Amino acid sequence: MTASDLRALHHGRTPGDPLVLPGPWDAASARVLADAGFPALATPSAGVAASLGYEDGETPADEMFAAVARIVRAVPVPVTADIEGGYGLAAGELVERLLATGAVGCNLEDTAGGVLVDAGRQADRLAEVRAVAGDALFVNARVDCYVTGVADGTDPAAETLRRARLYTAAGADCVYPIAAPPELFGPLAEALPGLPLNALARPDGPGPRRLGELGATRITFGPGLQRRAMAAVRGIADELRSV
Repeated sequence: MTASDLRALHHGRTPGDPLVLPGPWDAASARVLADAGFPALATPSAGVAASLGYEDGETPADEMFAAVARIVRAVPVPVTADIEGGYGLAAGELVERLLATGAVGCNLEDTAGGVLVDAGRQADRLAEVRAVAGDALFVNARVDCYVTGVADGTDPAAETLRRARLYTAAGADCVYPIAAPPELFGPLAEALPGLPLNALARPDGPGPRRLGELGATRITFGPGLQRRAMAAVRGIADELRSV
């Protein structure tokens, strides 16, 4: 599977029919999701971290890349990987190591140390990744205004749009305004026609179909599926203790 295969899945979609990318956290969960018929998968860094015994954001790069490689080997569909902020690796090494896993896409977030990275600096970083990777990676640029927060007096919606434009100009294939209010996707879609937009589906929010109707092209779940699975295991454990 190639980045072109993954890229094609994002285009030509109709409102209400977004690309749904479940998030496997290991090879076994990846097989289940691929067997269910999903055409591609998107690893969540927090879910993978939990499966490896780490808190979100604390997984060593070597272990994250190894986990992604196991997931890729387990399934016959394209896999895109959440590689957080890139683990401090230079663009060349980051792309080389990611492609070595077999992944054909990645998320890159614009937060470092709990603070939003300067938008221009992040755009330069994305441009470097694009220059090295060429068309071999589908790059999903995460915009963290609604997670990390913005400076006092800054409109998060306006800042999200500003960053989205910069990141698209730098070569991003898709923009991911994580945790943005659902109603923001319509204005973003109007301002950035033709650009795939990634929405985070949450248990207390609109479902994938509705998010697609609002303007999202692609739906991911973060660590939500892994947490639901662990809740099910916890329920089984409680039953076993009561036997």
